[in-house]
Amino acid sequence: MLGTFISVCSVSALAVGPTGWTKPALFLLLQALVPALLMNISIVGLNQIFDVPIDKVNKPYLPLASGEFSMRTGIALVVGTGSLALMMGFLTNSPPLLATLAGSLLLGIAYSTDLPFLRWKQYPVVAAACILAVRAVMVQLGFYFHMKMALGAETVALTRPLIFAMSFMLFFSIVIALFKDIPDVKGDAQAGVRTLSVRAGVETVFWTCIVLMEVGYAGAIGVGLMSQVMWSKAITVAAHTLMGLLLFWRAKQTDLSSSSAIYKCYMFTWKLFYAEYLLIPFLC
Repeated sequence: MLGTFISVCSVSALAVGPTGWTKPALFLLLQALVPALLMNISIVGLNQIFDVPIDKVNKPYLPLASGEFSMRTGIALVVGTGSLALMMGFLTNSPPLLATLAGSLLLGIAYSTDLPFLRWKQYPVVAAACILAVRAVMVQLGFYFHMKMALGAETVALTRPLIFAMSFMLFFSIVIALFKDIPDVKGDAQAGVRTLSVRAGVETVFWTCIVLMEVGYAGAIGVGLMSQVMWSKAITVAAHTLMGLLLFWRAKQTDLSSSSAIYKCYMFTWKLFYAEYLLIPFLC
């Protein structure tokens, strides 16, 4: 939810610009943000509905796995939030927003649903592609185009900051797609879900994720150095250097024999993910 909130606000700010925040622009932001958050609940809830046996091993505190919510309640929440999000997207009369919401839901269904030809989360490459499509492409383009077109832009061009955001989030999305399964190796192996972490081993996948993120930070520093605006160059280079160093330090401190320690490192990557969205509007 926090990631969705920050990403929608960040991409919208990139589209509006620092001086374009009028009342209509704020309304358009809410118009996109509310259904995006509802859709987030629906997609994550759907995953929990089909992952109850796995979550009882890996995440017994979740509402369905713990029994706090009944399956009927879970289904009602998923259907209700998903339907409301689509309805709100339709009423906005914004094709980019509706396409983003619907596309995210379809990929969420394909990712989680345990039916023939679905349950794509069990195939590492396909699972990663689902997350890449949403986090690296749909979120960036969908909400950017929504804001631009709703504010009256006749043509919408791909700017350098937007292209950077898509490219950088591509790296982050690959890492998230791989990293999220590392703490769940035990439950996934017992359930017969052959994730890359189960197949290749925890240490290999963990350090692959760290290297990918460091490559992303190196690229971000390079983009920052090319900026002609000194304050933008200073902020982006310094911030990405600091985050790259913090990531390496945290990785070195992580006990790879402890699922709890790995999970804490995984959640640290999410904090870096949020921080990146806070930096995107500073790109020039």
